[in-house]
Amino acid sequence: MTVHLVGAGPGDPGLLTVRALDVLRRADVVIYDRLSQESLLDLAPPDADRIDVGKAPGHVRLSQEDINALLVERGRRGETVVRLKGGDPFVFARGGEEAAALAEAGVPFEVVPGITSAIAVPAYAGIPVTLRHSSTSVTIVTGHEDPAAGEEGSVDWSAVARVGGTIVILMGVARIGRIAEALMAGGRPPDTPVAAVQWGTRPEQRTVRATLATIGAAPLGTPSTIVVGDVAASDLAWFENRPLMGRRVVVTRAREQASEHHRQERKGAFHRPTLAAIQLT
Repeated sequence: MTVHLVGAGPGDPGLLTVRALDVLRRADVVIYDRLSQESLLDLAPPDADRIDVGKAPGHVRLSQEDINALLVERGRRGETVVRLKGGDPFVFARGGEEAAALAEAGVPFEVVPGITSAIAVPAYAGIPVTLRHSSTSVTIVTGHEDPAAGEEGSVDWSAVARVGGTIVILMGVARIGRIAEALMAGGRPPDTPVAAVQWGTRPEQRTVRATLATIGAAPLGTPSTIVVGDVAASDLAWFENRPLMGRRVVVTRAREQASEHHRQERKGAFHRPTLAAIQLT
C-alpha cells in the first residue's frame, strides 16, 4: 500500500511526468484538487474512485485536516492512492503537511514531483527566470498569505526586494498593488519590469506586461503567475505566437469512421490529455 503525492504540472497535459502517468494508470483512488486539466483524471482506471477535495474561493469541500485523515484512511486499506495536485506537491501545495500526516500514521508514501508553474509558466511566456549576466537568482514567494498574520502579512517584502534577481509570485493577483508598493519601499525601482501570465501553458494563456509602478492598475485575471525583475522584459514568445493558439480544431470524418474512433476510445486507445495537448499547438 502506498499513497503517491503527485504533481500534475501547471496545466499543459504534455508536461505530466512519466512517473505520474505510471501511478495514475494503476490508481485505486484519485484524491484531487482543482486541476487546470481535469482530463488528467481520465488516465486513471475507469473503476477507480475519484474524490474531489479542491478548494475554491469561498468554498471548502474538506479541511486540510480532513484531507490528511482521508489519505491515511484510504492508504491503510492497502489501496494505491494518488493524491493529485496542480504544479508540484511541495511548492505551496501543502504536500509537506500531507506527507507529515502519513509519516506520523505509519502509512508508506511516495512524492512524485511535478513541474511547478513558477518555472514553466514564465517559460511558456518566453521569460527565462534567470539570465547569466543579469539575473542569477530566483525567489519564489506566495502572494496568498496566512490571514492569521494580520495586516502586515507574513512575507517580509522588503527583504525579498533586497535579495535581487527575479521574483516569482504565485497566487498574488488580489494583493499585487500592495505587494508592488512593498517591493518599491524595499528598494526595487518603480520602472522594474513585471509580467503577469494568466492560465499559463494552456490554450487561453494571456500575458500582461507592466512595471512595479503600474501593475496595481493593470487588468489581471486569476490564476496568474507574476514575474518581477529585468527578465520580465524578455519577450521570447513562442507559445502564444503559434498559428492555432487558443483555437479549437474539429476533425470531421464519415459516420462509420467516427464509430470506430469511439469504440477505440472506450477501450483506452485514446486519451483526452493527448487530444488536449494537440489543441495547444
